[in-house]
Amino acid sequence: MKKLIIAATVLLSMSFVACKKDYRCECSKTRTSGGTSVTTEDGSYTFKDTRTRAESRCNDQEGTGSDAFGDYSRDCQIK
Repeated sequence: MKKLIIAATVLLSMSFVACKKDYRCECSKTRTSGGTSVTTEDGSYTFKDTRTRAESRCNDQEGTGSDAFGDYSRDCQIK
């Protein structure tokens, strides 16, 4: 009975521990100018974190804007 309680306690405590792994975030930038769209790679990042936090950090890399080359949007995804 004592072993069963110990095993249950260990399993329960393991369920609360989040696994941190390396997650790769890859970004692309889509530029639009004069009705034409061009998508290019725009960096990659590695986050050692839980999947949920890594996805959140990856999404923080997204955005839109404009520069001398036209308007753009940046999309990032965990791969």
